[in-house]
Amino acid sequence: MDAATLTYDTLRFEYEDFPETKEPVWILGRKYSVFTEKEEILLDVTSRLWFTYRKNFPAIGGTGPTSDTGWGCMLRCGQMIFAQALVCRHLGRDWRWIKGKRQMDNYFNVLNAFIDKKDSYYSIHQIAQMGVGEGKSIGQWYGPNTVAQVLKKLATFDAWSSLAVHIAMDNTVVMEEIRRLCQSNVPCAGAAACPALESDVLYNGCPEDVGLRERLALWKPLVLLIPLRLGLTEINEAYIETLKHCFMMPQSLGVIGGKPNSAHYFIGYVGEELIYLDPHTTQPVVEPGDSGCLPDESFHCQHPPCRMSIAELDPSIAVGFFCNTEADFNDWCQQIKKLSLVRGALPMFELVERQPSHFSNPDVLNLTPDSSDADRLERFFDSEDEDFEILSL
Repeated sequence: MDAATLTYDTLRFEYEDFPETKEPVWILGRKYSVFTEKEEILLDVTSRLWFTYRKNFPAIGGTGPTSDTGWGCMLRCGQMIFAQALVCRHLGRDWRWIKGKRQMDNYFNVLNAFIDKKDSYYSIHQIAQMGVGEGKSIGQWYGPNTVAQVLKKLATFDAWSSLAVHIAMDNTVVMEEIRRLCQSNVPCAGAAACPALESDVLYNGCPEDVGLRERLALWKPLVLLIPLRLGLTEINEAYIETLKHCFMMPQSLGVIGGKPNSAHYFIGYVGEELIYLDPHTTQPVVEPGDSGCLPDESFHCQHPPCRMSIAELDPSIAVGFFCNTEADFNDWCQQIKKLSLVRGALPMFELVERQPSHFSNPDVLNLTPDSSDADRLERFFDSEDEDFEILSL
């Protein structure tokens, strides 16, 4: 039986596999007890949008691959962390997916922004083709930083969500830069490029009214992605406590990373184990039904989540946070500052008010070989130039 077809009910008994421990379970800023809240933990995990390899989708670029099996795992993880941002933006962190229950329109608008079609904002087609402009051929493996840069560019066309996406380079988060980005009262760049087509609602998650009032609001919701390298070839254990604390923050979007050339979307931890969603399952492409509704069960992982030792994590990761309001961002800054006081926890990045004078202009950072030492390091350690066979299944 394919794991993708297993149901919530058939696997309920297997949930005992989750460790019987007094240690709390943290899922994207929520704290649970294994002993009293098993159902709630599983429901929270199941409610995350789960993107896996797919086969038989329209050829990327018209003549490219029709499956991303073997090369698209980091792209799928990028979709998952960004989908979590859109869920928080449009549905809220308390929203839950329940099998068979009719979901609100905004849920399908979010989901439709990721399905495997060329005109979906964050589809595998859009990510792969935008990556070509960043020096990545279609079918080539991405690292966490690369997928973050591509998603930032794609978000400029998503006027409905009107997100401010900031990628903090050089292990430094500059508060002044983020405030300037989020407090801009100019509609997001590319908003005018949102096509006024009938297919918008179905495929893009872009309703007719893209919310001019929201786009002109005093604070654009922030998606903060921080590419990091937490060691040379394996994670430095001094960072482990800090990494755990990131999953405890209510602003947490999780972490994308994994093992070399095998990406996962990490959504929490218990004890010394990370909890993650694994994209390495190939499922058939999903097409809208006769009624125009999108069958959505295969976009939710309905079995107990995967776990792995934190010590096995590849040191190249990207950490994500979502701040819906300025108050959320201020609270996040205070939590990061408190983290520096945690005993035995080495800060993973620096939080500063203003950009240090020796930094390059963040607006001109790109993925050329001259972009930054961090990016060159990622290219070297992620083995991103390895050849991958493109499978057309």
